[in-house]
Amino acid sequence: MKVLMISDVYFPRVNGVSTSIQTFRRELAALGHQVDLIAPAYPVRYAEDTHTLRVASRVVPFDPEDRMMKPRHVRALLPRLREGRYDLVHIQTPFIAHYLGIEIADALGLPRVETYHTFFEEYLFHYVPVLPKSLLRALSRRFSRTQCNRMNALIVPSSAMRDKLAEYGVQAPMHVIPTGIPMADFSAGNGDAFRMRHGIEKDRPMLLFVGRVAYEKNIDFLLRALQQALVRIPGLLLMIAGEGPALASLRKLAAKHKLQEHVRFVGYLDRRAALLDCYCAADAFVFASRTETQGLVLLEAMALGVPVISTAVMGTRDIVGPKRGALVPEDDEADFARNIVKLMNDPALRARLGVEGRAYAAEWNAGALAGRLANAYQEVIRADNRISPELNGQAGGVSPAKAAAR
Repeated sequence: MKVLMISDVYFPRVNGVSTSIQTFRRELAALGHQVDLIAPAYPVRYAEDTHTLRVASRVVPFDPEDRMMKPRHVRALLPRLREGRYDLVHIQTPFIAHYLGIEIADALGLPRVETYHTFFEEYLFHYVPVLPKSLLRALSRRFSRTQCNRMNALIVPSSAMRDKLAEYGVQAPMHVIPTGIPMADFSAGNGDAFRMRHGIEKDRPMLLFVGRVAYEKNIDFLLRALQQALVRIPGLLLMIAGEGPALASLRKLAAKHKLQEHVRFVGYLDRRAALLDCYCAADAFVFASRTETQGLVLLEAMALGVPVISTAVMGTRDIVGPKRGALVPEDDEADFARNIVKLMNDPALRARLGVEGRAYAAEWNAGALAGRLANAYQEVIRADNRISPELNGQAGGVSPAKAAAR
């Protein structure tokens, strides 16, 4: 099977979407499928493979981390794409890539699927605070419903996200397929070396957050929980690995609460070495995002034997719901702080959760989940000639390009 993916983001831009795309591409290739990717070119060079098609891009206003593909350069690829004899187009993001992906799929006469990575309902108000939250919620629901119902099928990373999209009125078939963990990539790390590099005492209790330092990640919640936990554990340290638009405000919040000696920001870390060391240096991984469609970093921490403390909201429920390898406090700072103190004061509990977490993460095997994605692709391809007009947006349920191709 040959699949054409298109995304508004990919490495060297570090985020969950890039990680998901990379993981699935690698595992699908191991299963014998070819996955080509159209993605923006970035100013920073990145080691490429022959199946990544970089497209000229421009700066995104007010968002220096991201790039916007130039549509004419994507359209210029069509002669080459027609020769590719693809079976399906997989759209990964809802911006320029969404609309260009539809254009390409129609031009090639192919079915299209999209992964719903971002929970916009609880995301937009952080970036457009001048509008009422109720209005932004209504707009995001309508936006998602319209986009999703133009797909032959959707890939959703969690059952909570599937249920939420059904509430919106999404009628396209949905496949719950989370991103898996390539366990071989998370088999070892040197926590002592990380602590030594950063001047952290070997016995200092350390919490870790890994992810985009963005408002929707609810990191300010973690800082306030840390402040309460410090009453019982005065030497506690919170390490924040990542970068993003909330960095300056979080530094100010840490200063306001006199937490400078207890919070460190280390920026992005190389996923193949420094990040693994960072995970292994931590006594616990902490997470309180309310907008995750999955929460892949929870599984990364577990795979390395790091106990997790996380709320169970939206996509994280599927991971931490069974409470294997994790403590699951209420969505409440005081209860979160109590769980931090409980775990930090109980070495036996940390050891037990670490062992549990490794075994549990192994059940989220990347290869098996890629196999489920391949099966979903096959189902979409087989059903393509039976798509309803409402979902396909074309009279008779088949695009003119598809009809011509047949």
